[in-house]
Amino acid sequence: MDPYRVLLADDEEEIRAGISRKIDWASLGFLLVGEAENGEVALELAEQLHPDVVLTDIKMPFMDGLELCRRLKQSLPAAKLVVFSGFDDFEYARQAVSMGVSEYILKPINAPELTAVLNKLRDQLDQQRLERRDMETLRRRYDESLPVLRELFYTRLLDGNFPSDQIAARAARYEITFGPGPWTVALAFAGGSLDEEAARDELLLLSVRAFLEEHFCLKGCSVRAVLYGDIVALLIQLKDEQSLYPLLKELDRLSLLSQSYLGLSLTVGVGRLCCRLEDLHCSAEGARSALDYRVLSGGSRIIYIGDLEPQSSAALSFEEEDQRVLSSAIKLGTPEQVEQVIRTLTERLRQAGLSSSRCDLFLLELIACLVRLARAGGVAVEDVFGSNFTGAVPISDFSSLDELCQWLEAHCLKLHDLLGRQRLNSTGQLIERAKAFIADHYTDAQLSVESLCSYLHLSPTYFSTLFKREVGMSFIAYVTQVRMERAAQLLQNTDEKTYRIAEQTGYADPNYFSYVFKRHFGISPSKFRTGQGH
Repeated sequence: MDPYRVLLADDEEEIRAGISRKIDWASLGFLLVGEAENGEVALELAEQLHPDVVLTDIKMPFMDGLELCRRLKQSLPAAKLVVFSGFDDFEYARQAVSMGVSEYILKPINAPELTAVLNKLRDQLDQQRLERRDMETLRRRYDESLPVLRELFYTRLLDGNFPSDQIAARAARYEITFGPGPWTVALAFAGGSLDEEAARDELLLLSVRAFLEEHFCLKGCSVRAVLYGDIVALLIQLKDEQSLYPLLKELDRLSLLSQSYLGLSLTVGVGRLCCRLEDLHCSAEGARSALDYRVLSGGSRIIYIGDLEPQSSAALSFEEEDQRVLSSAIKLGTPEQVEQVIRTLTERLRQAGLSSSRCDLFLLELIACLVRLARAGGVAVEDVFGSNFTGAVPISDFSSLDELCQWLEAHCLKLHDLLGRQRLNSTGQLIERAKAFIADHYTDAQLSVESLCSYLHLSPTYFSTLFKREVGMSFIAYVTQVRMERAAQLLQNTDEKTYRIAEQTGYADPNYFSYVFKRHFGISPSKFRTGQGH
């Protein structure tokens, strides 16, 4: 089992060094993954490192330990929190306990006491993980709470196998009620590859489903989790269309939480909103398509199809496996994989021995799939097939199936190349819009990734992953760099007071501005202005 991750926060370097040196982390089952000298830095590190345990001092500049604990309980509710204090103050202890802090230790801290606390926390973490992965408990829960008929109902609903006039009656028969909508479907996958043995383990899927049902919490929304093939499907009723991005944020929280609770990595594909139950299968198809993009997501946990294929009217149909495989190869595969899929399809056509008219229908469906792919990816159809393309390509235009295969390979590879270029162009334009927004709003102390994503109409999770991959640094780090570069210009070229420069660069607290400036440049603003250290 992997060691539990620990983050240490204390403004006294000697204390941090002493704790780091005196504790035998590995033998206790822990790994010290980061250290912070104040609460602001600790919160930033926690969001990056996802610790299982946070050790923090009460008294720290910019953000004290109690405020840090309060914020961490929102972003990392599964983390165990341990606070240190040099003051034997009952009020501190009372506040710490009210926030769900696991332990309260008075300074000076000694190694045996902290070791005992860590042993206790490790036992708690081990027990929590074992309880949530108790396969026998999950088996009993399945037998008692999820009748087979309900499971089949949800599966058929997601597959689009119910006539629309039968859905309400069948739901009532199984005592299932649906709210007014809108709805969306999210597909949660545990692991890195859809072919992994673990992904097909029914008991593991039950563990994921039980976890999602228990911990999903979004005001005004409800969720039903069902087993759907080798993944877990979430049928989600939203309060309104504006609830989509809060939903994506909630799913990201659950994905992160699953690491601590289950020791599992969850990737979630999210389909578009729909207003009718009979259209849920379209949302499910979009969610499956979003999961296909996970290899290009740069580690993103939540993938919303609307971020990647914005033209909802051109959503692909994946009702037949050969269409899904072809689409996946063209969008995400290598040229060799595209060629292999085309050779497989034409070989199936050869072996079927169909009439000319039926071959024409097969070819028409295949080309229609390519046209939908092009439009969904923002590629002009004439750029793929030529300006004289009408959509009808009869089999009689080719002298042999080998010639047809070569024609299909050439056009599929061209579409593969054009879609790749379009993604790069779209990504570049998106990043430039984001940088321009930051340049216009860096003076606003309330500037956040959420406000930027509201402007861009993207989910924060997808944008954060994309921005870091393309720019080479996080959103926060980039904003800090922009602000520091402007602060340096103002210090060199104006006589403005430091507190005024702090305000003009987006910092409400002049002391925190000075702290960030020194951390960035290695010198205080006043010394920078006088040229010291240059």
